[in-house]
Amino acid sequence: MENYSIVIFILAVMIGLSAIADKIRLPYPILLIIAGIAVGFIPGLPDIELNPNVVFLIFLPPLLYDAAFNISFQEFKTNINTISALAISLVFLTATGIAVIAHYLIPGMSWPLSFVLGAILPATDAVAAMSITKGLGLSHKTNTILEGESLVNDASALVAYRFAVAAVTGSVFVLWKASLEFALLMAGGFVIGLIMGRILAYILRFVKDNAIVTISFMLLMHFVTYLVAEELHVSGVIAVVVLGLGISRFSNKVFPEKLKTESRTIWDIIIFLLNGLIFILIGLEFPYIIRNIDNELIPAYVVYAFIITIAALLLRMARVFLQQVNLQNAFRKKKGRITEHALLDFNTSLIISWSGMRGIVSLAIAIGLPMTLGDGSPFPQRNAIIFIAIVVVLFTLIGQGLTLPWIVKRLNPKDPV
Repeated sequence: MENYSIVIFILAVMIGLSAIADKIRLPYPILLIIAGIAVGFIPGLPDIELNPNVVFLIFLPPLLYDAAFNISFQEFKTNINTISALAISLVFLTATGIAVIAHYLIPGMSWPLSFVLGAILPATDAVAAMSITKGLGLSHKTNTILEGESLVNDASALVAYRFAVAAVTGSVFVLWKASLEFALLMAGGFVIGLIMGRILAYILRFVKDNAIVTISFMLLMHFVTYLVAEELHVSGVIAVVVLGLGISRFSNKVFPEKLKTESRTIWDIIIFLLNGLIFILIGLEFPYIIRNIDNELIPAYVVYAFIITIAALLLRMARVFLQQVNLQNAFRKKKGRITEHALLDFNTSLIISWSGMRGIVSLAIAIGLPMTLGDGSPFPQRNAIIFIAIVVVLFTLIGQGLTLPWIVKRLNPKDPV
């Protein structure tokens, strides 16, 4: 009953603050995170400890499905080169860069532990970027690239994290085996998503006249798809993304307009509640984690987190602007079927670079670090890794989140389409 009361209280705070954020023109994710931190320090309030498995199952599938369902498939296909560069190569580049910095900067941080920290932080959170830039007039291309990146980079980050933790526990890292496993995870997720999409499409053809049943099946299937993929040890993230893309194309051909409107209304409410809960829970976690850290070490860890945040931002900017140059060269030489619409300009590149905020996936991965190693000994520097990771998440959400609207307004990008 106590936990039930806390959940109701959090929901009430979230809804109220979202309304206030609109009035004061402050991005609601920022206000919710700050409120979560403040609420977490209330004396007598029980610690809110998130179960990472619950986070992945309850939050990740519907958010991924919604983003994939609403993304423009044609835009996604046009910008697949940039999306792949950010969601795969940039993830591993960022994880490696953070690992190198952590190893040489943080005392006692071995190479395996450094790569664990690096693997926690490369995945960006487009939910935060989209929430913060909503209404600012971003181009369809920019929105598609940011959403498309977030649909795939979670899978890349989770694979990197799995191998990093295995290295800490004593497993030998072999590059070709890791690459093969990554390819199998992605391909397996794609196949599962395709199969589940076909099954759902087959069901919806027969029940599309019953709006409640149709929407209920659509609400249920992404959870089922994620669970099936994870049980088969392939990427649940990719499976849900493929499901969302497939059903989106199917619904445009089959669903009547009334059903689309009813479905959109229900989804908007669900996504609003999930987004709000995510951001306030990120804030609530901070007081809980800080109690497990030696007070004397906190200032140093905050400095480490700030340096890592800046390094990750610079790596992202370098990769995005390199992608801009690569696309221009490929278009000029007519390589790789790069169309003019796929090219990036300076404004778009800067906005995409600055939108690389970390969020719920990084938080869940950090909290999901095992407590002990295989021999029963404590996981080395676990609290330090979690604390630094959460501070980086807060720095990106608050720092980049508060400045991103200003940058967008200054650049005043125009929709090229």
